[in-house]
Formats: sequence, C-alpha cells, structure tokens
Amino acid sequence: MERCSGILLHISSLPGPYGIGTFGKCAYDFTDFLKDSRQHFWQILPLGATSFGDSPYQSPSAFALNPYFIDFELLREDGLLEKSDYDNYDFGQDDYCIDFKKIYINKEKVLRKAFKKIKENSFYFNSLKKQFLDFIKINSFWLDDYSLFMALKLHFNGIQWNEWDKDIKFRKQNAICYYKEKYTEEIQYFQFIQFIANKQWKALKNYINQQDIQIIGDIPIYAAGDSADCWVNSQTGIFKFDNNLDPSFVAGCPPDYFSSEGQYWGNPVYNWDVNKDLNYVWWISRIEHSLKIYDWIRLDHFRGLESYWEIPYNYSATLGSWRKGPDIDFINIIKSSLGNVNIIAEDLGFMTDGVKELLKQSGFPGMRVLAFAFDSGKGNNHLPHNYEKNCVAYTGTHDNDTIIGWFEHTSEESKKRAANYLKLDIKEGYNWGFIRGIFSSNANLAIVPMQDILGLGSEARMNIPSTLGGQNWKWRMKPNSISKELIEKLKEITELYER
Repeated sequence: MERCSGILLHISSLPGPYGIGTFGKCAYDFTDFLKDSRQHFWQILPLGATSFGDSPYQSPSAFALNPYFIDFELLREDGLLEKSDYDNYDFGQDDYCIDFKKIYINKEKVLRKAFKKIKENSFYFNSLKKQFLDFIKINSFWLDDYSLFMALKLHFNGIQWNEWDKDIKFRKQNAICYYKEKYTEEIQYFQFIQFIANKQWKALKNYINQQDIQIIGDIPIYAAGDSADCWVNSQTGIFKFDNNLDPSFVAGCPPDYFSSEGQYWGNPVYNWDVNKDLNYVWWISRIEHSLKIYDWIRLDHFRGLESYWEIPYNYSATLGSWRKGPDIDFINIIKSSLGNVNIIAEDLGFMTDGVKELLKQSGFPGMRVLAFAFDSGKGNNHLPHNYEKNCVAYTGTHDNDTIIGWFEHTSEESKKRAANYLKLDIKEGYNWGFIRGIFSSNANLAIVPMQDILGLGSEARMNIPSTLGGQNWKWRMKPNSISKELIEKLKEITELYER
C-alpha cells in the first residue's frame, strides 16, 4: 500500500431520486469526484442485504448483495423496466434520510416487475438470460441455499429460521425438496435479484478501478444469527448451537469507550476447534468471494481472532467472558489457501499484548482514529506522531460522531488538547484541521468520512453503537454537496502531503 488517501461513504448514503443510494449514476459521479480530488480509495460498509434494525453488519447472507442498491435507470437501459414502472412509488419524502420501511415495501414491487418481464419475454433477453444462468452456476455454492432461505422467510412470515417447522429447521432432505418444488419461482426471483445486483456492482467497480481507485469493503467477523449461513451450517458444528439449534453463546464486547454496559450483538459465536478441523473451509470461501467483490477487506472486530467476548444466550453482555480465538493459525491457513490477501485489521477497542502480537505477525495494517487521540494523555497510539507506516489513519469511523459533532459533545479538556496539537482555527475549519492531521501523518493510507469532508455535525452521524433504530444507517448526502471549490481544496491538501 503506497502513500495515498481516500473517502469513506457507504453506497446507501449517495444521493439520488429513489430513497437510497444505488449502483447508478450518482455512484459514477462520486467516482469522478474521487478521481478529480486525487483520491485512490473508496471505502464502503458491508454490501450485504439488511434486515431488522437496518444494519449492514447483520445480513441474511455473508455472500449476497443488497437489492436496495439496484438502480432502476440501469434496469431501464437493460429493457427490464419502463420509467412508469417505478416513478409513481413512494420511496420516502426526505432526500437526506432513508425510509427503510418504504424502501422494503416498494422497491421489491418494482424489482418483481423486472423479474416478471424477463420471465414472460425471455426470447427478447437471450443474452441477459445466458448471463443469468452462468451466474447461477458459478455462484451455486451459496446462491442456492440463500435463495431457498429467502423464500422460506416469506413462507414463515419473516420469523427466524430456528422458529420454523422442525423438519425444515433441521434441514431434513424431504422438507428441502418439498419447499424447493413449491417455491421454484420465488427461488428464481431471489437468484435473479442477486444476478442483477452483482451485474450492476461489477460494472461500477470496473469503472472505479479504471480511474485508479480501489474499493475497501467491510466484512463483519460474525454472521448474523438469522441468516442463510447459520441455518445451512447449524449442524456442521462451526457455530455454537445447542440441540434445539438455538445459540449456546453469542458475541458482543465488554464495557468500553462506546458503552458502559458492554454490547450484546447476538451473533452466534464460532466453534473454532471445529472450524480448524474443517480447515476453515467456510471462512476461506467467504474471504475468497469477498475479494472478488472488493479490492481490500476491512475485517471488523479483528481482535476476535485472538480472543473474543462470549456471552451466554439471552444474558447481559456484562456476564460474558473472554475465550481464546484461532489466532495466527487462522491467518496462516487463509494465506496458504488464498495467497497474500489484502486485509485491513479493525484493531480498535480493548487491545491486549496478544492482539498486538497477532496484528504484528499477520502483517496487516491496523487502524488509527484521530477522534480517539485526545481523551487521554501521552502515549495514546491514536496521536499521529505515534503512527507507524503500516496503518490506516481515520479522522473518524461510521461508529463515532463526526468531527464537528465531536467538538460539540466532547470535554473542554479534550478540545484544548486537540486545538493545541493540531493548531486548529475556525477559519480553516476544525474538520479540515483533523484532515490535515491524518494527511500529514506517517500512515500509508488516510481515510476521511465524507461527513467530515463536508463539515457536517451529529445530524450526519451514521451509527450509534448499542442502539437500535433511530437515525442509525439513514444518513444521505445532499445532492450538489460537492462543489468545484471542495474538489480543489481536497486536491490541494492531498498533493501537499504527497498522497
């Protein structure tokens, strides 16, 4: 990784007319902005589908893409939609805040129109149909189970898979055959939607890469409990489930900077001994697939590979305990199977000597967050003079406040430290003082959330950890936010610090 910089902005936060960001024109326009301002990385959050809570970190599949990101105009260019097919739906009245309920209800109605058209007029879509069949064949290792899972979710009115009828919950072969036959068309619909999402993303990513820009994707360390991954592997032993296929233990973290009560994530934890016996086959498949979707992977909660916080199912996070992870053995197997993988380790939170040693042995770059640098005194490794080259420096992440919001809510002592250290002044803008702080640092890569580039406050915060609902994951960038002056300002600071 050479010395360079980039922007953090999730696809959902792009502007556009249909309620949520997509793989369409606004994404191409944002790519042009990155190129014009001399950025070489675009970091996004997980591209997986969302479900209850709208978090991209709790997806019904570790492999599927989010159908919300499918662009209607691109479907129209493919002949699968007319403008009248989608122009009269309500996708939300606020252009700057996602209405997930309306997106969930109305986007699917439009996508089913596109599916109906290709089903009823397949003669006119021979080329597209061949691409579709090829996609099904290449991706059958995850697509078949995922599409059946989604059809079953509709059949059982959205309840979690471990509350389904016993025969299909336990994946009895006769039940699987019965539901596959009963819901053949539904299964094809979900396969089709994944084909379209992947087709549009591949075209966008190709364009991004042609501009000398790389994509950093984000993958959660854990699979969502209510996911095709957990259902399919509920009896393989790679997750800790009891005899009734309820989680025995779930993931979270102890009390920390973000939450004094700790965090109860609810994801089933891995049985790492069984994963090792199986040569981490599910993980290898997941990472290999992710590296086809992204150029780099940010592995969320990297410290869980060294040790992880295990909580008894349905108990408080404070009652959890530390358990040993797979450590360097896991990383060595991944590297021996896939080669030198492009992974960024999210090494935030409670860091032990063991985690630090694992990061060092892995060779992966870790993360430094300037917003964390001023809440303690000397020796804080988030202070730029403590950065090593092999790290990624951020002003902030999706899980903490914007820089302007941080200034509104942090202590006077922390503000004073930041002002003295970064030589902040109102004329330059406190957000630009922080950007200057990481751009001038020794870190090979500097990443800035788009909210900090725009100088937005807490109203633009992406997520508040340990909270559900509210404004989490809903922020969108306003149309025409990017001016020529902004491009020149970002370009100037990028070239000044040789990024």
